[in-house]
Amino acid sequence: MVFMGDRATLLETGRFVQRRVHRPDSRVNAAFGVDTAVKSETTDTFETPETLDTPEIIGTTENAETAGCAATAESTEFTENTGSARVGGSAEADGTSGGAESPESAESEARHRRAADAGDTASMSVLGALLLRRGDLDGAEPYLRGATADGDRAAANNLGVLLHQRGYPDDAAGWWRVAAVAGSAAAAHALGRHYRERGDEPGAEYWLRQSAEQGHALGAYALADLLEHRSDVGAERWLRAAAEQGHREAAYRLARMLDRSAADDSHDAFGRPGSGPGSRGADRPDVIDRVLARRDDGPVAGPKTGRVGEAEQWYRQAAARGHQRAALHLGAILEQRGEPKEAGRWYLISAKAGEARAACALGFLLRDAGDEESAAVWWLRAAQEGDGNAANALGALHAARGEQQTAERWYRAAMDAGDVNGAYNLGLLCAAQDRTPQAEQWYRRAAYAGHREAANALAVLLLQAGDATGAEPWFSKAAEAGSVDAAFNLGILYTGRDEDRAALVWYERAAAAGHTEAALQVGMALLHRGEEQEAERHLRCAAGGGSAEAAFRLAGVLDSRRPPPGPPALGEPMPEKTECEEWYERAAEQGHRRAQVRVGMLAAARGDVDSAARWYREAAEAGSRNGAFNLGLLLAREGSEREAALWWSRAANDGHGRAALRLALLAARRGELTEGQRWCARAVELGPAEVAERAARLREALHQELTA
Repeated sequence: MVFMGDRATLLETGRFVQRRVHRPDSRVNAAFGVDTAVKSETTDTFETPETLDTPEIIGTTENAETAGCAATAESTEFTENTGSARVGGSAEADGTSGGAESPESAESEARHRRAADAGDTASMSVLGALLLRRGDLDGAEPYLRGATADGDRAAANNLGVLLHQRGYPDDAAGWWRVAAVAGSAAAAHALGRHYRERGDEPGAEYWLRQSAEQGHALGAYALADLLEHRSDVGAERWLRAAAEQGHREAAYRLARMLDRSAADDSHDAFGRPGSGPGSRGADRPDVIDRVLARRDDGPVAGPKTGRVGEAEQWYRQAAARGHQRAALHLGAILEQRGEPKEAGRWYLISAKAGEARAACALGFLLRDAGDEESAAVWWLRAAQEGDGNAANALGALHAARGEQQTAERWYRAAMDAGDVNGAYNLGLLCAAQDRTPQAEQWYRRAAYAGHREAANALAVLLLQAGDATGAEPWFSKAAEAGSVDAAFNLGILYTGRDEDRAALVWYERAAAAGHTEAALQVGMALLHRGEEQEAERHLRCAAGGGSAEAAFRLAGVLDSRRPPPGPPALGEPMPEKTECEEWYERAAEQGHRRAQVRVGMLAAARGDVDSAARWYREAAEAGSRNGAFNLGLLLAREGSEREAALWWSRAANDGHGRAALRLALLAARRGELTEGQRWCARAVELGPAEVAERAARLREALHQELTA
């Protein structure tokens, strides 16, 4: 029975040290080549997701108020999984820090204040923006109103921000409209968000488009968000526009959009694949499935197409600017591509920033690299943050060590985190301990939640208990959801009822998904129907998958097509092995006794006596009576009649009539007439008819000799 975490089969045993679980950084930094500068440069700047959504404060005059001046903060971004923007929070001004001011900035402020008090419009606008950024709304308002009265559009925008912060959104919108009509892209952006919050999507689109078309990154992002909410294909264009101007959330969402459009493997409704032990029997799911976490975050990486390659570029740009989810997705792409060191670096950056899924993925990467102790540390961190995959991995780790109670605790934690694999793993744990009622309970819980392998396991339990009627619908549910094992099991179920046509349908479905034994069953059925060419195709698939029986039967098909070889001429080189002999040999090497005998026969026909003797002996020692008989023939030809008699005796005692006849002839030559009669009687009993007839004649001759 296999206990699995997210993408593992049975985890290898090893020490799991819970001490020092709070600082795995140094070891992992060394493993993935991340120096100590990474934390200060990237980790501390992450936000999940970007929600700096304060209206922009323009801190310059009209002539300088273009997209992206120094006074502008990237602060009007939408929450990733919602369609609405939020306005509020702190404000940004013209690049002045919120802490102690430098003498130069104090002198500049004093100069602007003198000019503003003297009626200079530009200085009133700048001073109002500076005070607004500091949070001095009372001090900023008269200056902004004075500049606005003189037609300064930056002041009109900032007055809108001030009024919005005071809780007068409609008044703020009025001033934003004034500034937007005057050409302020930032005001158009704020006005568009205002209308969207009010549910006026046409108005929102109009003003956001005005902002976006002026090259305003935040306006382009907000417009893309609105269009994507409506499933409008124009969303990609504006996400791209914002991303190209360095908007990290736009870059991330553009990458996700490209991923989704490239992916062609949609998940079915009955149980999402991957994410643990349910996806491929005992095989580990691939990287994409493992890193999947919440349904709202979509696939991590799709097929390797051009659009996915472009998606990687945008993930990389967003990750480089501190987007932790982009770092997670980038790591998954790199791991899938076979670049674990680079993938680990991005996982580490994302995990340090608090992304539990990245910590979980980093744990698997470290486990695969042989560092199980560090892997457990990261799984623990992720599990404590509510990651079900990591909890399952910890459960599997403890189950492999025989610590059943600890494993059960982590599986329950995974289940509490919403990961249905936890219930399935609990079922596996109970089944391994022969706690069948509890195993059935957990399998049933997971199956009802849509876990296809749990449905298959539940059906197996029911079938073992004799409830074939109850097992069939669960097999069907699991098979329809994509469980290859369940499809094969349905084939077995129908075969047991002599419903061969229905069985073949399910065998074919499982075979198409790569199930080796199913491919063998399909091949044998087609051979029985005389469809040799199609049977050969399936037998090749099964033999290539490691089935010794399929290799033997494929060799038989190929063997039947070639003419019987003649004895090698004197002086001619030994002929090369044929393809059928190679397949016989592959099956023989896996311990297939009939294949071993056949390989021995072909080797003998080629004159390779040593190989023939080796294969006959292997088959005979494994219990093959034909192998024992043929080995006896070979030994007798070489003059070792005594040893040959030993192998013939073994074969005859196992029911081989020809071996009994050989022993009778050998006894007759030696003058052991009574022994010869005994073996003749055994040969007559065993047959076949030709052997029985010859043995009867020999027995009569021996009887006459004895009575003469």
